[in-house]
Amino acid sequence: MAVPAIVAQLVNIIYNIVDRIYIGRMADGTLAMSGLAVSLPVVTMVMAFAMLVGTGGAAISAIKMGQKDIDGTDKILTNSFVMLIIVGVVLTTVVLIFLDPMLYMFGADAINIGYARNYVGIYILGTLCVNLSFGLNSYITAQGFAKFAMTTVVIGAILNIILDPFFIFGLDIGVKGAALATIISQAVSAVWVLVFFSGKKTIIKIRKKILNQILESYC
Repeated sequence: MAVPAIVAQLVNIIYNIVDRIYIGRMADGTLAMSGLAVSLPVVTMVMAFAMLVGTGGAAISAIKMGQKDIDGTDKILTNSFVMLIIVGVVLTTVVLIFLDPMLYMFGADAINIGYARNYVGIYILGTLCVNLSFGLNSYITAQGFAKFAMTTVVIGAILNIILDPFFIFGLDIGVKGAALATIISQAVSAVWVLVFFSGKKTIIKIRKKILNQILESYC
């Protein structure tokens, strides 16, 4: 369980470093890097909310699995799935509305605000994918499939490393390209996770019946 988790974290760190290496090699790399640094709190906030719902829910689901309460575990997973979507939509809306004030609050200035805006403005559109890939991946680990959970991170990382130079230099769209490469990679990871939960391996599932009950309660 520990080794795949460590590998996943190392891969995550490496691909973030590579991301910045590509941006640093742009003609205006210094300014672009400063804009990216200002964007970091927004990225961290998105990951934090995904962890709040995903990791928190996965811990409770592990207890339920230990109690052989699979129905209870399915309810937790399905509730987390809905909550990750809601949080993703709310975060995306709030950040897009208050984008400039937030970036200035985090340290942006008249020189690098354009780079920060270009990166966050695209990255935040992939919040839903980040939430689903990162949040639901915790439930895969909780079931004991640590290697599969590691693969989720590795797939996103490798794809991001491949797409970065294509978008940044090939299409010459700079930090927008870096953000676009990231959300495409997260989207693929999200699909990978959802395929797992619709397959035969998983012990727990996102149940349509429970999903309908949750939606009815919201309505």
